[in-house]
Amino acid sequence: MERRAGRSPTPPSGRRSSGRSVRRAPGPRWSEPVLALVVLIGAVATTWWRLGPVSRGTVWAEDGGVFLRERLASGVDGTLLRPYAGYLHLVPRLVVDVAVHRPVEQYALTVTAACCVVVAAVAAAVFLLSRDVVPRRSLRLLLAAVPVVLPMAPVEIAGNAANLHWYALVLVPWLFAHRVRSWPGAAVVAVLALAATLTELQSVVFLPLLVLAWQPLASTGPGRHVRRVRSIGAAARLRALPVTVAAVVGCTAQVVTASTTERPSERGHPSPADVVAGYLLQPLAGLWDRRVAPVGGAVADRGGWVLVVPALAVLVVLVLAFLVAPWRARALLVAFAGGSVAVWTAALLANLSANGRWGTLDAAGLAAVGPSRYAAAAGMLLLSALVVAGALLVERGTARSGETRPGGAVHVPRSALGRCVVALVVTTSVTNAAPGASTRSDGPEWAPQVRDAEPACRADPTRVLEVRTAPWSAQVPCALVLRDR
Repeated sequence: MERRAGRSPTPPSGRRSSGRSVRRAPGPRWSEPVLALVVLIGAVATTWWRLGPVSRGTVWAEDGGVFLRERLASGVDGTLLRPYAGYLHLVPRLVVDVAVHRPVEQYALTVTAACCVVVAAVAAAVFLLSRDVVPRRSLRLLLAAVPVVLPMAPVEIAGNAANLHWYALVLVPWLFAHRVRSWPGAAVVAVLALAATLTELQSVVFLPLLVLAWQPLASTGPGRHVRRVRSIGAAARLRALPVTVAAVVGCTAQVVTASTTERPSERGHPSPADVVAGYLLQPLAGLWDRRVAPVGGAVADRGGWVLVVPALAVLVVLVLAFLVAPWRARALLVAFAGGSVAVWTAALLANLSANGRWGTLDAAGLAAVGPSRYAAAAGMLLLSALVVAGALLVERGTARSGETRPGGAVHVPRSALGRCVVALVVTTSVTNAAPGASTRSDGPEWAPQVRDAEPACRADPTRVLEVRTAPWSAQVPCALVLRDR
């Protein structure tokens, strides 16, 4: 059989010999929700395990203080949107409300479990929402795991409602930038965006990303096909309206609250050296050692290059990824990396107690420095930026067109660098995964105190118990103790 002149044979693989690479066909539609469910279950189990048994059973700070006290006094409808410390805490107050409906003896475990579920939901949402920027599923799984495997997370912010708001920061950029494909999807994203913005004031930092929600995804093909896609995209842009309204409403409520309520904490006045040295010693160093003190000791013994070299390496990775990334991924890279610095700086400016005077620490101070909860949020954003950068480099910068470009040999070291970044993230995450010392690892556990107080409550049902928490105490009416007996 003769071939027609002017046509080249199609290779058996199904690709034409045009030098162009073709993206692999996506898996079945049901596989994404199934994988998201796997992420959800795995994240709940991992977050729960990393806390350790004593931390899981210990109530932390506001969970037994203002959140519980106000919930018992005013009910759920009187507290959900009540300001505390200058902003709204919608999701943490919902968690406390759920826990109050359980037997009071199980209050600590219920709060911990509910917080683990919320973090897992954040991870699953990141997995689904990041598909347009990180199409490879294995890399998306790692990206989704960031809030779960962050080395510093179990030290203070994981498993308690008081610090649950930090996790909104890693979800909000994906919610704001996501290009929804259906109206039901638009509704879900809007609800999540409203919940996140009514939980974390600093969500306002990422409002510019809403521009991406209104922009069509890049497409290629014949002119007629492109015109059709553009017409469909123009009609579909309105699907970005729900998340935009939700984000603006939530952020406006937070800004108004912050402007009209008084914060009990004194404002900080950090020097530039405190901000820079603190960022290198806390969010950055905390990515490879959650204890931080060993890194501080290494700085005292060997000098500042212990931090400067990794910082420069991170900067190089982010810049290289930015150069090869499509515009949507570039915006998210800048948002995560810039957001990390912004959140850290804002914490030092808003809270005098957050400033460890890292710019003036001597050798003994460096060796004794401990992890900061403010570093966990900034570190979570920085780690997300690194995983996105590694994923983009692994794809060798072809996300924009899906075609092999001239100079393809350059793509090999790019891909190798991306794989090294991914391997390093996995290694540090595994190294720091096991339960360790935390703000709650020494107790006091909640349940034994409530059980031991039951006879006293039966003798005087009007009594109010003083139940010790970390680091404060909670007032629990005996009526609540006897309610489920």
